[in-house]
Formats: sequence, structure tokens, C-alpha cells
Amino acid sequence: MRGVRPWANHGCCDRCSASGEGVERGAMAQTVPACRACSPAARGTVGRVGVVTEQQRPLAPGSLNGKRVLVTGSSRGIGADTVRYIAEAGADVVINYRNKAPRANKLAGELQALGVQAIVEGADLTDAVSIQAMFASVERQYGGLDVLVLNASGGMESGVAEDYALQLNRDAQVNVLTTALPLLGRGSRVVFVTSQQAHFFRTTPTMPEYVPVALSKRAGEDALRALIPDLADRGIEFVVVSGDMIEGTITATLLERANPGAIASRRESAGKLYNVSEFAAEVAKAAVDPVPEDNTRLVGDTSAFAGE
Repeated sequence: MRGVRPWANHGCCDRCSASGEGVERGAMAQTVPACRACSPAARGTVGRVGVVTEQQRPLAPGSLNGKRVLVTGSSRGIGADTVRYIAEAGADVVINYRNKAPRANKLAGELQALGVQAIVEGADLTDAVSIQAMFASVERQYGGLDVLVLNASGGMESGVAEDYALQLNRDAQVNVLTTALPLLGRGSRVVFVTSQQAHFFRTTPTMPEYVPVALSKRAGEDALRALIPDLADRGIEFVVVSGDMIEGTITATLLERANPGAIASRRESAGKLYNVSEFAAEVAKAAVDPVPEDNTRLVGDTSAFAGE
């Protein structure tokens, strides 16, 4: 069976026969790689904010055996932790990136050590030809998909076109989903990742620096929700995962740079802000948990946001 196995101290690598953390050899003091059983993935995921133990994993090992999952924007951040959790549950995964190939390839190697397939697909999601090439490659290698996680987003970057946020957060999301439809069979699922500031944009003001992102992500959510009847006819489930500001993300960093104290203020108001690994766990669970009646999974405190 693929996935994590609770092997211990079986002597097939230096880490097994040593004290548990590997040994150093030679002048360069390089740590000898652990075997699959003793890798961080087998002992507990080393996330961006510490270690996630076996008991803390959001998905049971083996629960996604045989499933094929693509997560957009998964070379780093929330996407990387999401695809890691999903692979740990036994799924074969597709790591998508725009310009972080080394990170994507490194992550793929780590996930392959779990005994699952992990392929890397570079694609500019604002370019239709690039999207088509990505899914053509996925179809050749996997034959189809069981879960599509629409995680990639942006809009606060410098040096981009004025309408870039709308291109990426609305147009690209719809284009990715519609291009993926031939690969998604009955019983498959689409997960769209957004923020509370975008989800509640119509009823709750957000900080000025975030307005272009919130506006475009809400537009993307609306455009995707308009496809729900067609998806349902095809037997494809759809769920939105909405979270507050996530500590440790690029967006939070850029917001704090533009508006010093903004994240601390929101943390104080909410009582807690999820970190990258915690929110990624919620996204991973959204890929398997029953879909809420309104197709919306709200993560964290929402008392500061007026209902739609």
C-alpha cells in the first residue's frame, strides 16, 4: 500500500541505525539521506511553522490512494503544504508553478519518496496555451484528475499590468477549470481557495491595499459559482474554502509592508490568524469532506464580516 508506514529503527539507512537524525560524513559534513521510512514525511511533516505529527495530519494515510490531484500554485506556501498533505494521504499529485521550478522539483522529489507519483507542470495560468499544454501533459501521464484545487492567486505584485489581478483571480480560474473538465469525471471535485476579505467583499470593507485582490477574487468566485449547475450535471462537486489573512504568506507580507500593523490589527480583532500549514490542512480536508449545502467552507472567525 502506498503512503506513510510507521516503520521504526529497522537499520536500512544511517538514520535508522543512528539516533534518528542522520549522520554526517566527510569534510563537507553532508547528512546521509534517510530512507523512505525515516524521511520527515514518514515521521511527521516538517511544515513552515514546525512539525505536523502523525496525529495532526488532516488526512488519514492511504485515504486518497489511487486519486489524482492537481494543485495550482503549489511550489510554495499554502499550495505546497496542501499538495504535501494530499500526497501523504496516498494521492498521485501534480505540482504546478509559474517560475519556481527548483522549488517545485525539490518538493516533487520529497513526495515521490512517499511512494506516490508527483509530476511538475510549469504553466502561466493567465495564458490559455500554457494551460492547455499543462492539462495535455497531465492527461498523458495520469489519464485524468479526481481533484482540482484552484489555489494560485495574486495581484499585489509590482510591475504587472493594471488588470493582472482580474486576469489571474477571475479569468484564469475559469479558464483552468473549463480546460480541465475533460479530465474530471463523475465523483471528482473542484476546490477554490479564497479569503474572507474577498468572499465578504460586497458587505464588509477591506483595507485599501487589498481591494484589487479582494474585488478580483470575489469576481472569480462568482464566475466559478455560475458553473455549479453544469458541474453538477457532470457529477463534479464544487467547494469554496475561505480563510482570513494567513500568517506567513506573500500576500500578508506585502500587506504589512504597504500598511504596517495591518496583520497585527487583524490578529487582535480575530483572536487568531491561521498560519500556512494550518490553513493548508483545511484546504486538504475540503478535498474529501462532505461539501456544505452552500458550497462554502469558512475557516476561522467570521464575526467581523457581515453576511452576504
